[in-house]
Amino acid sequence: MGLLVYGVPLSWDETIKQADYIRSQAVEQFIYLWKNTKKQKHQLLWGDEVEYMLIAYDHKKKIASLSLQQENVLKSTQNLKKKYENLKIQDKSEMTYNDFPSFHYEYASYMIEGIPGNPYGEDIETLLLVEENMKKRRFIIKKYIKSNEIPLTLTSFPRLGAPGVFTDPYYPPRGHVSRSLFLPDEVISSHVRFPTLTKHIRLRRGRKVIINVPIFIDENTPLPFIDEAISLSDTFPFKSVGLLDNIIQPNHIYMDSMCFGMGCCCLQVTFQTADISEARTLYDQLIPMGPIMLSLSAASPAYKGYLSDQDCRWNVISRSVDDRTSEEMGEKPLKKSKYIIQKSRYDSVDCYIADNLRNNPKYNDVKFVMNEEVRKKLIDNDELLANHISHLFIRDPLVIFSDLLIQDNKTESGHFENIQSTNWHAMRFKPPPPGTDIGWRVEFRTMEVQLSDFENAAYCIFINLLTRVISLYNLNLYIPISKVDENMDLAHHRTSVLTEKFWFRKNIFSFDSYSPKTVVLCNDDTFDEYKKMTIHEIINGQNSGPDKFPGLSPLIRNYLDTINVSQEVKQILGKYLELIEKRASGSYSFIHILNLITISGEWQTTASWIRSFVRNHPNYQKDSVITQEINYDLIREAEKITNEFGKNEELTKRFLGIA
Repeated sequence: MGLLVYGVPLSWDETIKQADYIRSQAVEQFIYLWKNTKKQKHQLLWGDEVEYMLIAYDHKKKIASLSLQQENVLKSTQNLKKKYENLKIQDKSEMTYNDFPSFHYEYASYMIEGIPGNPYGEDIETLLLVEENMKKRRFIIKKYIKSNEIPLTLTSFPRLGAPGVFTDPYYPPRGHVSRSLFLPDEVISSHVRFPTLTKHIRLRRGRKVIINVPIFIDENTPLPFIDEAISLSDTFPFKSVGLLDNIIQPNHIYMDSMCFGMGCCCLQVTFQTADISEARTLYDQLIPMGPIMLSLSAASPAYKGYLSDQDCRWNVISRSVDDRTSEEMGEKPLKKSKYIIQKSRYDSVDCYIADNLRNNPKYNDVKFVMNEEVRKKLIDNDELLANHISHLFIRDPLVIFSDLLIQDNKTESGHFENIQSTNWHAMRFKPPPPGTDIGWRVEFRTMEVQLSDFENAAYCIFINLLTRVISLYNLNLYIPISKVDENMDLAHHRTSVLTEKFWFRKNIFSFDSYSPKTVVLCNDDTFDEYKKMTIHEIINGQNSGPDKFPGLSPLIRNYLDTINVSQEVKQILGKYLELIEKRASGSYSFIHILNLITISGEWQTTASWIRSFVRNHPNYQKDSVITQEINYDLIREAEKITNEFGKNEELTKRFLGIA
């Protein structure tokens, strides 16, 4: 997660005094990087990032809780990596030191981040290594946890912050860092960056973060539903609790800590491109895919012991790190703050950056604030990048280490990364670190992590193959940024993958961006029309009617047919594509129960499975509550799915919702 360095962090008062200095040095670092690397050429590489939750069982009491063993596991994996150059694991194959997966800190003390030891190459056959590498990562983590513990790739833990036990060891809700009514500070990673981030976001904001998620209203859900935080506030010692009756929304689940968002797990993919131009193009073309893949990977319908009425985590994280002051949110007139800022630091992308004719100015139709001092320094170099970077630089640095204040702007980029790494956008445009052979990269960040390694591999492989198709066919996926924002909101809706329509470009094929003919076409509104489509139409295509659409997956399959690859490889990749295709396709069956509509697709998302499991549990009282026993049984079943997906036919069909 972002810039992980060690040192002594400045206090918030000291940090804010250094903010302008950090920004001024950061922009100089970026300018030097840009000028010295913009002509560099690199090989095409890519990699994935999987985040794991450590789960502990108490089988006698039927409790599944979060194991706060991050520090111990990471120390053990690092020692193993140093000790052995070759390690025989599950499949008896040897792994060299360089191939050994890397494990890193994440925000919560129950989380582990795992990435491949080396990035994957351009050869299509390397896609077959992804699932196996993910299995190895999970296997290594298992070596260093207790017999009653498991690593689970679960997006959100259903009972984080619920009454009762949800951590192992147990700690009561308390602490001066988060000051949460529901969570102990011990759930925050021991790495100094994370508690400092938590505290400084609260101090900058001037109050705790406010997260309200709509509750799923079932037959016996009390109406209006009022979160139990109202009854807790009188017993809490900190003044920053505020007037909860003005904060808590009726029929919403209320959460008050960064961990409720940053304690969620995700699946991310990073691509190194040949040069900066390709990176900017790929960055732009993947922006419209963010909401689509968020909906397709939906896996987080439960928070704080309740079923919610949404399927995704993104807006929860966005609110959990929202450090904007009341003035910046437009709630009060500007006095101390410089800007009114429309979004949290963690949100959708605000502008396209590719320097080509397809990037028509009309697509950047959302007004966004820029740091004009920074923009003036960059505008002579590149206006589009100047807009992008100066928008990032409206934010204050949140964590500054005292021993890293003075840096050589020609050989270091720590100040730039300080700003960049705390702008958590749906896509991230990443310059090369100085003094390395790493190139320009883009990071795709919206996907929710899946239970099985097969599923996680499938989503990563789909995005990888899509980038190849975008490049080969010169696809044009541009739609206005405002439509991308609208799609991001829609993606959170319950069963949005089947019930919602998303804005998408109708004609995704384009001519050479630099031909005179294209100039005419790009200014013709009929050429680049966009419309609302189902995700089934976007992924699988629409073959009838006046608005035929080829579908992204058929284009990928066509690409595989045109390259030199064996039939065996195509068949294996086809299995991964099938998961995406069938989760996207909807065969609608409407069952009216208390004005609720049950929708069934070919293969359901993880979010739909979790919701169905809870609602069909024999102890569920139809009141939206996920009890300890329901949660225990849910986690146990999730563990079985992780271990037996694709092997146990009955279990796999039940999980996917196949009759």
